[in-house]
Amino acid sequence: VTAVLDAAARAFLERERIGRLATADASGAPHVVPVCYAPAPAAESVHIAIDEKPKRGDPRRLKRLRNIAENPRVMLLVDRYDHADWSRLGWLALRGRADILDGGAERARALAALRARYPPYRAMALESLPVIAVRVESARSWGRLDAG
Repeated sequence: VTAVLDAAARAFLERERIGRLATADASGAPHVVPVCYAPAPAAESVHIAIDEKPKRGDPRRLKRLRNIAENPRVMLLVDRYDHADWSRLGWLALRGRADILDGGAERARALAALRARYPPYRAMALESLPVIAVRVESARSWGRLDAG
Protein backbone atom coordinates (compact mmCIF):
# COMPACT_ATOMS: atom_id res chain seq x y z
CA VAL A 1 0.00 0.00 0.00
CA THR A 2 1.42 3.36 -1.03
CA ALA A 3 0.85 6.27 1.33
CA VAL A 4 -1.21 9.12 -0.13
CA LEU A 5 0.66 11.78 1.86
CA ASP A 6 4.40 12.19 1.44
CA ALA A 7 6.56 13.39 4.35
CA ALA A 8 6.33 17.09 3.39
CA ALA A 9 2.54 16.97 3.07
CA ARG A 10 2.20 15.08 6.35
CA ALA A 11 4.42 17.60 8.18
CA PHE A 12 2.44 20.53 6.70
CA LEU A 13 -0.85 18.94 7.76
CA GLU A 14 0.45 18.41 11.30
CA ARG A 15 1.96 21.91 11.58
CA GLU A 16 -1.02 23.93 10.32
CA ARG A 17 -4.10 24.25 12.51
CA ILE A 18 -7.12 25.36 10.43
CA GLY A 19 -8.64 23.79 7.35
CA ARG A 20 -11.70 24.31 5.19
CA LEU A 21 -14.01 21.34 4.80
CA ALA A 22 -15.93 21.27 1.51
CA THR A 23 -19.01 19.07 1.22
CA ALA A 24 -21.79 18.90 -1.34
CA ASP A 25 -25.37 17.74 -1.10
CA ALA A 26 -26.92 15.14 -3.41
CA SER A 27 -27.51 17.79 -6.08
CA GLY A 28 -23.87 18.91 -5.95
CA ALA A 29 -24.50 22.25 -4.19
CA PRO A 30 -21.24 23.07 -2.36
CA HIS A 31 -20.84 24.04 1.28
CA VAL A 32 -17.52 25.08 2.87
CA VAL A 33 -16.76 25.68 6.55
CA PRO A 34 -13.55 26.33 8.49
CA VAL A 35 -12.65 23.43 10.79
CA CYS A 36 -10.17 22.26 13.37
CA TYR A 37 -8.71 18.85 12.53
CA ALA A 38 -6.29 16.17 13.72
CA PRO A 39 -4.45 13.83 11.37
CA ALA A 40 -4.65 10.18 12.41
CA PRO A 41 -1.12 8.99 13.27
CA ALA A 42 -1.01 5.68 11.41
CA ALA A 43 -3.77 5.92 8.80
CA GLU A 44 -4.62 8.14 5.87
CA SER A 45 -7.47 9.79 7.78
CA VAL A 46 -8.12 13.21 9.24
CA HIS A 47 -10.61 13.74 12.08
CA ILE A 48 -12.86 16.76 12.57
CA ALA A 49 -14.94 17.25 15.71
CA ILE A 50 -18.40 18.69 15.87
CA ASP A 51 -17.91 20.90 18.90
CA GLU A 52 -19.85 23.11 21.31
CA LYS A 53 -19.11 26.43 19.65
CA PRO A 54 -22.38 28.28 19.01
CA LYS A 55 -24.37 26.75 16.18
CA ARG A 56 -27.84 27.34 14.81
CA GLY A 57 -30.05 24.50 16.01
CA ASP A 58 -29.13 20.89 16.74
CA PRO A 59 -25.43 20.21 15.99
CA ARG A 60 -26.41 16.80 14.55
CA ARG A 61 -28.40 18.62 11.85
CA LEU A 62 -25.48 20.74 10.60
CA LYS A 63 -25.32 21.17 6.85
CA ARG A 64 -21.91 19.46 6.65
CA LEU A 65 -23.30 16.32 8.34
CA ARG A 66 -26.45 16.30 6.21
CA ASN A 67 -24.29 16.67 3.10
CA ILE A 68 -22.00 13.80 4.11
CA ALA A 69 -25.03 11.59 4.68
CA GLU A 70 -26.22 12.40 1.13
CA ASN A 71 -22.81 12.54 -0.57
CA PRO A 72 -19.71 11.34 1.32
CA ARG A 73 -17.23 12.86 -1.18
CA VAL A 74 -15.37 15.72 0.55
CA MET A 75 -12.29 17.89 0.32
CA LEU A 76 -10.21 19.33 3.14
CA LEU A 77 -8.10 22.33 2.15
CA VAL A 78 -5.31 23.40 4.49
CA ASP A 79 -3.35 26.49 3.53
CA ARG A 80 -0.75 28.94 4.75
CA TYR A 81 -1.14 32.54 3.70
CA ASP A 82 1.29 35.35 4.41
CA HIS A 83 0.06 38.67 3.05
CA ALA A 84 3.53 40.22 3.36
CA ASP A 85 5.62 37.38 1.91
CA TRP A 86 4.07 35.46 -0.93
CA SER A 87 7.12 33.19 -1.17
CA ARG A 88 5.71 31.43 1.94
CA LEU A 89 2.32 30.59 0.37
CA GLY A 90 1.30 26.95 0.25
CA TRP A 91 -1.73 24.69 0.31
CA LEU A 92 -2.63 21.04 0.60
CA ALA A 93 -5.93 19.71 -0.76
CA LEU A 94 -7.09 16.31 0.48
CA ARG A 95 -9.91 14.55 -1.36
CA GLY A 96 -11.70 11.52 -0.03
CA ARG A 97 -14.78 10.01 1.53
CA ALA A 98 -16.14 11.00 4.91
CA ASP A 99 -17.58 8.78 7.60
CA ILE A 100 -19.55 10.08 10.56
CA LEU A 101 -18.32 8.43 13.77
CA ASP A 102 -20.83 8.24 16.62
CA GLY A 103 -18.88 5.83 18.82
CA GLY A 104 -16.08 3.29 18.93
CA ALA A 105 -12.34 3.17 19.46
CA GLU A 106 -11.44 5.31 16.43
CA ARG A 107 -13.74 8.09 17.63
CA ALA A 108 -12.26 7.92 21.15
CA ARG A 109 -8.70 8.17 19.73
CA ALA A 110 -9.79 11.07 17.50
CA LEU A 111 -11.26 13.01 20.43
CA ALA A 112 -8.06 12.48 22.44
CA ALA A 113 -5.96 13.76 19.52
CA LEU A 114 -8.24 16.75 18.94
CA ARG A 115 -8.12 17.67 22.63
CA ALA A 116 -4.31 17.40 22.66
CA ARG A 117 -4.08 19.64 19.58
CA TYR A 118 -6.70 22.26 20.57
CA PRO A 119 -6.77 23.16 24.30
CA PRO A 120 -10.33 24.67 24.18
CA TYR A 121 -11.66 21.19 23.32
CA ARG A 122 -10.51 19.93 26.73
CA ALA A 123 -13.32 21.87 28.41
CA MET A 124 -16.01 20.82 25.91
CA ALA A 125 -18.36 17.85 26.28
CA LEU A 126 -17.62 16.28 22.90
CA GLU A 127 -18.60 12.71 23.79
CA SER A 128 -22.22 13.20 22.74
CA LEU A 129 -21.33 14.75 19.38
CA PRO A 130 -20.13 13.06 16.18
CA VAL A 131 -16.66 13.14 14.66
CA ILE A 132 -16.09 13.35 10.92
CA ALA A 133 -13.42 10.98 9.59
CA VAL A 134 -12.05 12.02 6.20
CA ARG A 135 -10.58 8.95 4.45
CA VAL A 136 -7.91 10.56 2.27
CA GLU A 137 -7.80 9.10 -1.24
CA SER A 138 -5.72 11.74 -3.00
CA ALA A 139 -3.64 14.79 -2.16
CA ARG A 140 -2.54 17.78 -4.21
CA SER A 141 -0.35 20.62 -3.07
CA TRP A 142 1.09 23.87 -4.28
CA GLY A 143 3.74 26.25 -3.01
CA ARG A 144 5.85 25.85 0.07
CA LEU A 145 4.88 23.10 2.44
CA ASP A 146 8.03 23.46 4.54
CA ALA A 147 8.14 25.55 7.71
CA GLY A 148 9.85 28.43 5.85
